[in-house]
Amino acid sequence: MIIRMGAGLVLVFVLLGIAVSGQPPTVDRFVADAVGGGPAVQVASVVTNVLGPVLPAVAALALLVAALVVRARASLFLRAIVLLAACRAVSLVKPLFERTRPTDYPDFSFPSGHVVSVASVGFTAAVLCAWLARERLRTVLLGAVLTVVIAAMCRVLLDVHWLTDVVGATLGVAGVGLLTARALRLLPAQRRVAA
Repeated sequence: MIIRMGAGLVLVFVLLGIAVSGQPPTVDRFVADAVGGGPAVQVASVVTNVLGPVLPAVAALALLVAALVVRARASLFLRAIVLLAACRAVSLVKPLFERTRPTDYPDFSFPSGHVVSVASVGFTAAVLCAWLARERLRTVLLGAVLTVVIAAMCRVLLDVHWLTDVVGATLGVAGVGLLTARALRLLPAQRRVAA
């Protein structure tokens, strides 16, 4: 089930990337036209500096320190670093789609690297929470989803990404994350409920 879901999400991510590699679809243009300037742009600029590509590097460093300090869980933390890196690698496929941004910018647009970064950390945090504090998993998942939504909104508001760029980033990370977590045996066994 996990493998099919992960593969399905990766397939949707690739198909979306192919579909939007030409002219932006109507939904992208509609959203880009609907969001405007104002003070929200200044807030988004600050938020996007925090919720960006530096976040996975900080998380990986924290996981490495955790592996050194909590030796009993070192394998878990080291596998989490690999999961984080695999999820973050989703943004390396930008040249395959060659999608231009809403504004003049030297880098390709699909998928959003900022959203990939935030989603990668959120996915990894959720997997670790399932191992270390399962009773808090819903809270961590909610926090991860909200943070990804905020990062995505900021990128669209700043006019550096289309809506489909941020959606694609989320789909790609979820798919790669599920496949990688399964391969690394990072998905804890489901508790069986007696019938």
